[in-house]
Amino acid sequence: MFASGWTRPGRRRGTTRVAVAAMGLALVVSCGSPTRGTGAPEPAATSKSPVYEQLARTVRGTMDAGLIPGAVVMVDSPEWGRWSQSFGTQTYQGTSPVSVADHFRVGSNTKTMTSTVILQLVQEGRLKLSDPISRFEPDVPNGGNITIANLSEMRSGLPSYSVDKGFNRALDEDPQRVWKPRELLDIAFRQPQVSAPGKQFYYSNTNIILLGLVVERLTGKPLSQVFKERIFTPLGMSSTLLPGPRDASIPENHPQGYQYGDNEQTLNSYALPAGQLQKAREGTLKPLDETSANPSWAWAAGGAISTTQDLSVYVKKLVAGGLLDATTQRVRLDSIRPTDPGDPAAAGYGLGIASFGPLIGHDGQIPGFMTFMGHDPGKRLTVVIMTNLSAVPANGEGSALQILKAMMPTLYPGVSVPKDPARR
Repeated sequence: MFASGWTRPGRRRGTTRVAVAAMGLALVVSCGSPTRGTGAPEPAATSKSPVYEQLARTVRGTMDAGLIPGAVVMVDSPEWGRWSQSFGTQTYQGTSPVSVADHFRVGSNTKTMTSTVILQLVQEGRLKLSDPISRFEPDVPNGGNITIANLSEMRSGLPSYSVDKGFNRALDEDPQRVWKPRELLDIAFRQPQVSAPGKQFYYSNTNIILLGLVVERLTGKPLSQVFKERIFTPLGMSSTLLPGPRDASIPENHPQGYQYGDNEQTLNSYALPAGQLQKAREGTLKPLDETSANPSWAWAAGGAISTTQDLSVYVKKLVAGGLLDATTQRVRLDSIRPTDPGDPAAAGYGLGIASFGPLIGHDGQIPGFMTFMGHDPGKRLTVVIMTNLSAVPANGEGSALQILKAMMPTLYPGVSVPKDPARR
């Protein structure tokens, strides 16, 4: 979810980091390639506030320093107006500019969708947050003591399949492999538990794979269809989807997605050694193109695709209300707790939702792409950042979070940026 500091459960890909708390240019209707795709309607103009002019300079500088090929940044504020701008190119060292309407893989932002449906089913009386996962999946180790809430809050104590070395090697050896949810669970269940249920925060993709299976069991429908019926269609998110397991494509138009180092090499850190970093800066070490890698391994935990416009609509409803009834929405927001008990100002996590400073939402990292979405209900400020690079090679931080942290002093003067709990 937002980024850097939890225990990185498996390639952020499909995972997320709780986030915080972008060269070529293209204002919403001017620079860059023409607006493409559909989805929630794109405004006809973008604000020319001096605040946004400063943010654009900040984004470009951060991208240059971080070797980020392309990005789209959107900020919506009652005070400054709405700003949506694309930066950089769709391909590494390419010439085709990114468009504000481009599609990106959104990684662990998908977790918020899975947990939203779980909470909708709770409202409908189909299950309870206190139900043990063993009610639905009897083979989960210690499943009689792990609740639905524990899974959604990342406090189940279950290990994450995505940090397994053999799993990451398999991703590298066969990027097109179609992974079944139960294959992923088998990998996780061979590992020792991290903690007793409810005792500590540990970011694990395993939790959300289990919740995806619960959704399919209770609805009798594929998760992709459930998302469409319950979230995407009601909110007009026609450019957002959860692909089927054999579909590794991204709807046109989209940038290529890049990562420095393969999955096994970056298991412990995305940061490059000094010698390799220098070569990357010189352009002699090129990032890997991860665009067409099959994301079935991320599924309910990180497989969705979207646009900045669609995510801006979604995150406002996610945080301010509109997907759940008022009581359930309050339960969700009240569930957010610091991921580090010793630091009340640390990034927080709750029922499939994260906080980083004043922004509430999530982030998502999957090979080739990194995305952040956040909404501040107090200022009614919305921020969405999409990039086509998993992580900045100098420090290993997710690229969208690197941009967000650089923007924060302008968005929130004097507000310190808490460290984000990293995870893989």
